[in-house]
Amino acid sequence: MNYLILVRHGQSRWNLENRFAGWVDVPLSEKGIKEAMDCANELENVDLDVAFTSKLSRAQETLFLILARQKKTGIFLHDSKKRDEWSYHPSRFDDSEIPIYSSDSLNERFYGNLQGQNKQEAKEVYGEEQVFIWRRSYDVQPPGGESLRDTYERTIPYFKEHILPQLEAGKNVIVSAHGNSLRSVVKYIENISDDDIPKLEIATGKPLYYQYVKGEFIKKE
Repeated sequence: MNYLILVRHGQSRWNLENRFAGWVDVPLSEKGIKEAMDCANELENVDLDVAFTSKLSRAQETLFLILARQKKTGIFLHDSKKRDEWSYHPSRFDDSEIPIYSSDSLNERFYGNLQGQNKQEAKEVYGEEQVFIWRRSYDVQPPGGESLRDTYERTIPYFKEHILPQLEAGKNVIVSAHGNSLRSVVKYIENISDDDIPKLEIATGKPLYYQYVKGEFIKKE
């Protein structure tokens, strides 16, 4: 029996300022650092085997704080040819090391023209109802950006190709990512409908646990 653990990064500075972050690389706030450290304390006794994260620093910072509490050295396994050559690490890790895979497939939803805008100010410009539709509908794109469906369609192929095989190999897997990329994963593994998934809230710094048993995911409360 092994686990999939999903963690939304701790509060970012733009979460604090109520701004659309999307793919803008915003670091954690002071509260976000504490949330990540609290998450690290909760996961201290979970024996993690492999980690996945996005290309954005707030997710990576959260992961680093979790691994530091476990006294594990995270080693990024790069996917570009030159980095593969120059940062080569043998495919063997001792007990103090954990491989980390990073992909923009796990990035937050791309908010296009909304990125950087304060959410309240966006409501004043576009109207509260329109901003609500952009934020909470499944398949409506904000101007220049992605819908939740678009995020799902890049996140889930990566999940199937890279994360699922680790679970099938019996590994305990942690994914440190974002509200919408993780919402996509939860939609897939819990088979949540298009209408219901926008209602799902994933709190910052609070791990979600799933047992992986004979090809099935069992959520642990």
